[in-house]
Amino acid sequence: MLTPRRYVSLLLVCASGLVGCVHTGMLYKAVPLIPREVLFGNPDKASPQISADGTRLAYLAPVDGVLNVWVGPIDNVAAAKPVTQDTHRGVRIYFWAYTNDHIIYIQDKDGDENWHVYCVNLAGGEVKDLTPIEGIAAQIQEVSPKFPDEILVGLNDRTPQFHDIHRVNIRTGQRSLVLENNEFASFVTDDNLAVRFASRMMPDGGSEMLRRTADGWVPFATIASVDNMTTGPVGFDKSGQVLYMRDSRDRNTAALVGIDLQTGQKTVIAEDAKADINGTLRHPTEKTIQAAGSNYMRQRWQFFDLRVQADFDVLRSMGNADVNILDRTLDDNHWIAALVVDDGPVRYYHYDRVAREAHFLFANRQALDGLKLSRMHPVPIKARDGLELVSYLTLPVGSDPDGDGRPTTPLATVLLVHGGPWARDAWGYNPYAQWLANRGYAVLRVNFRGSTGFGKEFVNAGDKEWAGKTHNDLVDAVEWAVEQRIADADKVAIMGGSYGGYATLVGLTFTPDVFACGVDISGPSSLITLLESIPPYWAPILDVFTNRLGDHRTEEGRALLKARSPLTNVNMISKPLLIGQGANDPRVKQAEADQIVQAMEAKGLAVTYLLYPDEGHGFARPENAMSFNAVAEAFLAEHLGGRYEPIGDDFAGSSITVPAGADGVAGLSAALADMETGASDAGG
Repeated sequence: MLTPRRYVSLLLVCASGLVGCVHTGMLYKAVPLIPREVLFGNPDKASPQISADGTRLAYLAPVDGVLNVWVGPIDNVAAAKPVTQDTHRGVRIYFWAYTNDHIIYIQDKDGDENWHVYCVNLAGGEVKDLTPIEGIAAQIQEVSPKFPDEILVGLNDRTPQFHDIHRVNIRTGQRSLVLENNEFASFVTDDNLAVRFASRMMPDGGSEMLRRTADGWVPFATIASVDNMTTGPVGFDKSGQVLYMRDSRDRNTAALVGIDLQTGQKTVIAEDAKADINGTLRHPTEKTIQAAGSNYMRQRWQFFDLRVQADFDVLRSMGNADVNILDRTLDDNHWIAALVVDDGPVRYYHYDRVAREAHFLFANRQALDGLKLSRMHPVPIKARDGLELVSYLTLPVGSDPDGDGRPTTPLATVLLVHGGPWARDAWGYNPYAQWLANRGYAVLRVNFRGSTGFGKEFVNAGDKEWAGKTHNDLVDAVEWAVEQRIADADKVAIMGGSYGGYATLVGLTFTPDVFACGVDISGPSSLITLLESIPPYWAPILDVFTNRLGDHRTEEGRALLKARSPLTNVNMISKPLLIGQGANDPRVKQAEADQIVQAMEAKGLAVTYLLYPDEGHGFARPENAMSFNAVAEAFLAEHLGGRYEPIGDDFAGSSITVPAGADGVAGLSAALADMETGASDAGG
């Protein structure tokens, strides 16, 4: 029996953050708060890759709190040493050159996405900027084992809208022009570093593929707008005379096909009736298709090489995990594999295919081991028009004793909306889902129409439906969760980044009665100003946006975009809102956040606005992510009633500024004052 004294004792312990809270009469299992540092700080080690000759391993790990590339012997991870010297933003994207003695990586400045390509010579330690031009956004086009000293790079230094193709020597930095580009959005190149195909957008949102011949460019294929998101080239076979493509033409889901370039014959290699083919395994030098993957609720592989299937069986025997092959040697005898689970860290292995042995390398976040983490339940939800929405539900540990995906009592819930929208949520470890579930919330992630991976009919169903049917899907998912007694109807928050940030603003303006509060990260507030301010190198694909959102260049299109913009309906906001924005965001400019904050303040509406001067689209620096999440956690706790870890020193090293609403979140003003005091003391 729960006596009054015992009840008070439990409440006191709950307030200390040591155990789950008493919620609507239900006592949850004791679960300690997981520190934000464990969930959102730098990984211990991540993104391992093996050199083409199989002798060395590279991976990302922090140096003085900043991610850098480390390299060591494949059989001795402990002997690895850092080979890059980034001291600010951290390296996130890198790969081995085929020389086996160089690392290539890309880096921008404070999130501006003006990428430069760098090369590290492991023998001497020299770091060379291969694209030392101000204001450009370099793209790596091709690397080939046939030309280990050279790569193809796209540069938009001549014309900001278009990338010319250059051949760059990674040892010397010398580059030569391969192709001047004045019309194409993308290219297909081969192992000979030859430009074989190009694509250009059509006014109707479709595209045209052209083949390069001795006489110039000739039409090869027309891809209608309905297929443009689900059709595109993958690569070539060894002969270079068969083009592999993902292809949804004359079908719904994208199949993997091979097209004989001499006869035009198309052969279907792999297909899935419920999901698009989303990946292939091809032999590194023979280019044969060994396996093809698709993902409806979980990743599924179809095998065309029995030996590869046997290798996957070995890796799958190590646990209930999705297996991803991250890298492989040129002889295909050694793999780097990632085993992904929903309730623990990613585990990386060096898999020896000859010995059929998997050697554990490391986990990305060792501190997660032994913690009580939540399981992720794939759940299909029916939209009001019958469309099936593949969704993922994460519940607090202890709230669902029988593990059926239904808590014993309705919970405060966070609807966590993915970005894109031409992306998707998937099964696996998700730090945001674990964080929010640990704080006592049910977390629902929904693949609304317009999400990718589920066939062209599903993605096209989102066209011109931003704040329309795409938002109805989210509302339908909330109503489902309420009907299933998962969600407390009075305590549902909406949260997300990019398109998810837009969905948050839509939720608070179009359906303000559904949500108790919202957290928006880098979300556009006006679809008109969003389209008018796209980066110049997105100009070749502008027609994709205008055909799927609405055309800001026409009167009818502007009327639709204005009607679907949260800024237009700002007076409907009646619930608390937290906004996070990077000042250098090239996709969703700072003006998108500024203008809705100014409109809210003009109408006397409360809003808390966090601005980061050294970030772009989202938060790349862990210090900034930690500071924003600390504020978001306190914000959600205030309006949903969940647990929270006080802000503490989570602002240390962050560039956080608060242009508006510092008094709107408990502990925020004090943390800012402490940060300023600390900066003054350091300066003194």
